[in-house]
Amino acid sequence: MQIVINERTMDVEAGITLWALRDRYKAQADLLIVNGFPVGTDQSLADGDVVALIQRGEIPLPEEMEALLMARHTPGVHAKIKGGTVGIAGCGGLGSAVAVALARIGVGRLLLADFDLVEPSNLNRQQYFVDQIGLAKVDALKANLGRINPFVKVATYCGRLDRANIPQVFAMVDLLIEAFDGADQKALLVESWRQNFPEKPLIAASGLAGFGPANTITTRRVGRNFWVVGDGESSAGPGQGLMAPRVGVAAHHQANAALRLLLGEEPV
Repeated sequence: MQIVINERTMDVEAGITLWALRDRYKAQADLLIVNGFPVGTDQSLADGDVVALIQRGEIPLPEEMEALLMARHTPGVHAKIKGGTVGIAGCGGLGSAVAVALARIGVGRLLLADFDLVEPSNLNRQQYFVDQIGLAKVDALKANLGRINPFVKVATYCGRLDRANIPQVFAMVDLLIEAFDGADQKALLVESWRQNFPEKPLIAASGLAGFGPANTITTRRVGRNFWVVGDGESSAGPGQGLMAPRVGVAAHHQANAALRLLLGEEPV
């Protein structure tokens, strides 16, 4: 029978156990993951099982790294995710957190678009660091994603998006995440995207300011191939700012919706 071990397909005898496999291929492994789940006791393996043998604290070989990064995925899921391309319009609190989540799950390609620079007031909720103040957000975020998962291909567009360039910038993506702050920017992007790419999904956001209950942030379908995340009410303004917890909740709703769409599932 065949078993996948750290991304390599091996022929093994029927009935082999997990511990026997470990002793044969990586005796020093102290974290054993079978089909995405860590296992602490010996068990018989079956044809097609996916096994990760990990030694804690060890830096794996480059050819093993991607498999071990994705070891907690359900078998078969990673191949679908890796084949996806996601566009992110806006790399602030929403967009930067969405990008980090998608990089961590191994989405194959990300296209980041933003015109802005990292500034101190961004650091209360955005995925940047003090030493990146003054850098273009798309460049800083690309660097951070490369440190998280070097196997994700990241393209960038540093500039303002408008009706004329939106179709060109995002022509090759499978779906788009809207992550702007301003209502006028959001409306422009939604209108342009739905006019030019009616068959491609769009995941927008509305209502995530302040420190209200996290459970009021939801994902809902509002049209054909169109979903909106948020509570639909809480906009940023005097006395109600943007803060990491609720922005992060909304961003991960968007990232999870993107994941489900890449896997052929309905987001809600």
